[in-house]
Amino acid sequence: MIAKKTLKYSAFAMLVASLLATGCQSSSSEVQTEEPEAEQASATLEPLVTEIYTADPSAHVFNGKIYVYPSHDIDAGIPEKDDGSHFAMRDYRVMSMDSVGGKVTLHDVALDIKDVPWAGRQMWAPDATEKDGTYYLFFPAKDKQDIFRIGVATSSSPIGPFKAQPTPIEGSYSIDPAVFKDDNGDYYMYIGGIWGGQLQRWSSGKYNANDEYPADDQPALSPKVAKMSSDLMSFDGEVKDVQIVDKDGKPLLAKDNDRRFFEAAWVHKYNGKYYFSYSTGDTHNIAYAIGDSPVGPFTYQGVILKPVLGWTNHHSIVEQNGKWYLFFHDSSLSGGKTPLRSVKVTELKYNPDGTIQTIDAMVSVDETQKAKS
Repeated sequence: MIAKKTLKYSAFAMLVASLLATGCQSSSSEVQTEEPEAEQASATLEPLVTEIYTADPSAHVFNGKIYVYPSHDIDAGIPEKDDGSHFAMRDYRVMSMDSVGGKVTLHDVALDIKDVPWAGRQMWAPDATEKDGTYYLFFPAKDKQDIFRIGVATSSSPIGPFKAQPTPIEGSYSIDPAVFKDDNGDYYMYIGGIWGGQLQRWSSGKYNANDEYPADDQPALSPKVAKMSSDLMSFDGEVKDVQIVDKDGKPLLAKDNDRRFFEAAWVHKYNGKYYFSYSTGDTHNIAYAIGDSPVGPFTYQGVILKPVLGWTNHHSIVEQNGKWYLFFHDSSLSGGKTPLRSVKVTELKYNPDGTIQTIDAMVSVDETQKAKS
C-alpha cells in the first residue's frame, strides 16, 4: 500500500514538472478542492532565496525580526529511496528579514556536521528558540550507528555560529524537533517522523532496527512530546505520546493516511487554544488539530496546506505585528526535484470560529508560470 501511494504521487509530480516546463498547467479555476466548504487562499509566488536550496522552514520572531531556520538541500547524487537517504544535508544556514515581503538575508553557515562530534550524516529539519539572551538550535542527525538523535547547539546570536553539545539530548530519537514556548515560560519539544524518520522503530520505547507499524485498524503512530529542562539541554521527564483524535474523541487510525501524523510537527497558540500541525506524508497535506493543552489531546480539524510540487510538505507558523504567516517549501525552483526544495511564505488566515483557511500552493505555481509565459 505504501509503495503504491509513493509511486502514484511520484508520477503526479513528474507530470506537474512537465507542465511547469511548458507553462501550460491547468488554471486555478480547474483546481478541485477536497474541502469545498472551507475558505481557501493562494500562496506567495517566489522562493525567499535562490542562491541555495532550502527546505523545512522553522520561522521565529526574535526582537521584532523574522528568522527562518531551514534545512539546506544539496544535490548529493544519491538516488531517491523510501528511506530518505537522498536527503543528505550537511549544514544549516539562517535566513532573516525585517518583515514578510522585505529584503531576505541569507547568512553564513550556522552549523556544519563536521563540528558535531556525535553526528554521522543527514542533518534534517531543525528548529530554534531563545531564552535569556541565548539562542538554541535543535537539529536531528544520524549518529555513528545510523540512528537519528536530536542535538542542541547554542549561540549568542540568532544567526550563529552555533556550538554543538558533544552528545545528543539523552532520550531523544527520530526527527523534526519543534520547540514551543508557552505563555508561562515552559518549553516543550515535539519530535517524530515515520518511515525514514525511524519513529516506527521506537514503539517499545527502545530502538528496534526492524520497522514495525501498527495494523490498519489500530491507532496510528503518535508524535512525541517532552517538557524541556530549565537549561533547554535535556528533557524534564519522559517522552510522551501526543494523541490526535477525531471529533468523537477516538484516536486516528493507522489506515487513515489522509489525517494521521507522519512528520513535521509544529505547535502555535491562537486565542488561548493550542494548534498542533503536521504533515500527513504520503498524502502530502499539512493538517492540524486543536487542543486545550500543549501536550494534547488534539482534535483533528482539517488541512492548512494542500500538496505542493515535490513529495514532501513541511511548514511552520509564526505571527508578526498582528499578522500570521505560513512558511513552507516546494520543488518549483528545481523544476520538481523532490530533494531540491525552496522555502516560500504566505499569509495565514483564520475563520471566525478559529479554524484555518486552507491554502492551495499549486494555484500560485500555476499563476507564476502564466506570468512568465
